[in-house]
Amino acid sequence: MTSDAASLHARHQAVMPSWLSLYYDRPLELTHGEGRYVWDADGTRYLDFFGGILTTMTAHALPEVTKAISEQAGRLLHSSTLYLSRPMVELAERIAALSGIPDARVFFTTSGTEANDTALLLATTHRRSNQILAMRNSYHGRSFSTVGITGNQSWSPTSLSPLQTLYVHGGVRSRGPYADLDDAAYTAACVADLEDVLQQAAGGVAALIAEPVQGVGGFTAPPDGLYAAFREVLAREGILWISDEVQTGWGRTGEHFWGWQAHGENGPPDLLTFAKGIGNGMSIGGVVARAEIMNCLPANSISTFGGSPITMAAGLANLTYLLEHDLQGNARRVGGLLIERLRAVTAGLDVVREVRGRGLMIGVELVRPGTDEPSPEAATLVLEAARERGLLVGKGGRGGASLRIAPPLTLTVAEAEHGAELLADALRWTRANLARR
Repeated sequence: MTSDAASLHARHQAVMPSWLSLYYDRPLELTHGEGRYVWDADGTRYLDFFGGILTTMTAHALPEVTKAISEQAGRLLHSSTLYLSRPMVELAERIAALSGIPDARVFFTTSGTEANDTALLLATTHRRSNQILAMRNSYHGRSFSTVGITGNQSWSPTSLSPLQTLYVHGGVRSRGPYADLDDAAYTAACVADLEDVLQQAAGGVAALIAEPVQGVGGFTAPPDGLYAAFREVLAREGILWISDEVQTGWGRTGEHFWGWQAHGENGPPDLLTFAKGIGNGMSIGGVVARAEIMNCLPANSISTFGGSPITMAAGLANLTYLLEHDLQGNARRVGGLLIERLRAVTAGLDVVREVRGRGLMIGVELVRPGTDEPSPEAATLVLEAARERGLLVGKGGRGGASLRIAPPLTLTVAEAEHGAELLADALRWTRANLARR
C-alpha cells in the first residue's frame, strides 16, 4: 500500500464505523473506470467481476448514461415528489410494463434496503399483520425492518424487530436437510415445510419475501418452480408474495428478465422490489405492486430523494441501452460460457465445492480441502490473489465462503475467458497456500 493509500485508510478508520468493512488487507481506492475495467489510485487496472455489488449493470462510464446525467444536471438536479417529474413518470411507465404485474404502480426509493422496507410496509398494512415469511440464508437490507427478515446470520446484527419472522426452507438447493432429494421431491418437501410453518403462525401472515437467487447468500437458488408451488399455498390464505429482485432483475440471470419468471407458472408476484443495476451506479430503488396494494396506505407520504430527476434520467438511459443491445441475451450467452469455463478450470480442485449460477450471476463455493466444510479463509485468500492478478470479485454465502461473480452485462467472450483464467490461477495458488499451513 502506498503512503497515500495508507493515510486514506487511517483516515477512514478514524471517522467511519468499525462495522463498515473493507475488502483486502490493503484496501483499494478506485478512481475511474471504463467498460468492464476500473483503475486504482496507483494506476493499476482491474477486470471488474463484481460491478460495485451488481450495481454497474451495463458498463463503467457508459456514454449514454453519463450524457443523460450531465444534461439533466444542467437543467435541474432535484425537485422531490411534491412536483410532477417527466423522467420519473416515463421510467415508472416502462418498469410497470416490464414488471408483468397487472395494474401496476411504481414507487421509487434510493436503495434496495428502502425498497424492501417499503414493500414490508405495504404488505403488513394491506394484510393488517406483522407476520412475515422469509427464506433461510436470505438477505434483504440493513434497515431495522429488513435486518429482522434476513436469514443470513453474518448480516443480522440484532434479533430485535418490529416484525414476527418465520423462516422456511428452499433457498439453498445443495445444502440442508433436503439437499439429497431430486428437484421434484425437494420442492414437495419445501412446500410441506411451508404448510407446517403456517400452522404454527398465530394469525394471518402478511407476505412471503424471497430472492429468486440469493445474492449475499452466495448466489444460491431453488429449483425452478418452487415459488410457484409456494404461491398455490399462499394464495389459499391470501398471503402476498414479494419478489426481491434487487440483484436478479434486469436480465442478469440471462434466461429471464426478472428472477420470478423462473417461478411464474401461477402468475407474477404481488409486489416486486428493485434497485442496484437500473441506475448503473446512481441511487435508484423501488417497488412495483398492484394498485390495490400500493394504494392501501391511509396516510400521506412522499420521497425527498427517491425519483429525483437526475437518477431517473440515468435509469431511463441505462434501461434503454440494456433493451436495445439485448444485454439479457448477452448475459445468457457469455454467462453460460463463463460458468462452463469456471467449471472446467476448477475441476479437480478440492477447495472448490460447487460452481453455480445463471447468466452473469455466478457463485463459487469454497471448502476446506478434503471436507464439505465452508472455508471463509479460502475465500479471503482467493479474493486477495485475484486482486494481485488484476481481477476483482466479491464474496458471500455461509460465513463468507463463496465467491460472487457478477460483471457488467456487456462482458465480452474474451474478457470472460481472461477472467476465468485469472480466477483459476488465484484458486490454484490458494490451494497450494492452504496445503502449506
